[in-house]
Amino acid sequence: MTSEATTRKEIIDSRLKEAGWNVADRTQVFEEYFVSPLENGNGEASFTSSEGVPKNGPREFSDYVLLGKNGKAIAVVEAKRSAKNAELGREQAKQYCQNIQAQNGGDLPFCFYTNGHEIFFWNLGEAPPQKVHGFPTRQDLERLLFIRKYKKPLSDELINTAIAGRDFQLQAIRSVMEGIERNRRLFLLVMATGTGKTRTCIALIDALMRAGRVQRILFLVDRTPCVVKHSTPSKSIFLTNPAGRNSAKSLSPRIAASMLQRIRPCSTLFVAKPTHFHHISLT
Repeated sequence: MTSEATTRKEIIDSRLKEAGWNVADRTQVFEEYFVSPLENGNGEASFTSSEGVPKNGPREFSDYVLLGKNGKAIAVVEAKRSAKNAELGREQAKQYCQNIQAQNGGDLPFCFYTNGHEIFFWNLGEAPPQKVHGFPTRQDLERLLFIRKYKKPLSDELINTAIAGRDFQLQAIRSVMEGIERNRRLFLLVMATGTGKTRTCIALIDALMRAGRVQRILFLVDRTPCVVKHSTPSKSIFLTNPAGRNSAKSLSPRIAASMLQRIRPCSTLFVAKPTHFHHISLT
């Protein structure tokens, strides 16, 4: 039976490497990070790493701690051997995230738990756990952390009626925004031909970007060429997808567009890491 150590070495290390994490580099990844609760003078728990293991108190460790560019923990990865259910590491990973924050202060690390084959991502306090197809890159995690820290309430965000101003469009956009506030992730808008589906989606994206809720958007369309006019107070942005392209067409640092019919296993969309796109619209 495969041990946890073997699962880590043969599977999880490789999957972290695919996302750009160098497990051998202590400035990126800290393995077996000890989390040892102690009582300090204030009666609060304190913790330490394997470079300063306490002399007393229970000793526990997180399998991996991923570090941001500032050297602080940005994510915790709890590993279970491949024969076990990855869900068994859920609460353990959560506790490590909370303990590390209690010791070091700063931001609450993102939470991952895996058996090598299944990976779950948990943005604690923001959304329930979700199954993902791989680990995010350091850049993507830092971008997601920025969104978590600086996002604004959607209830305070106005909708640009110059993009979509019909009553039913505004109602649809507001309904989606309210759902996002309740941590819903999937939405279906059923609109007849000619009622402004594209403009409704663009107005929604515009509001989400201004609220700091999304930074990278994938816009999928069902025909070529698709030209979408995205109005902002200062300029108009046109999203286009040339015929014959099998991958996402980069339109700006934040927006990509692609033909829905051209999504295939070889497409670059399938190598985009989890959390790379914060919003995907299909029209």
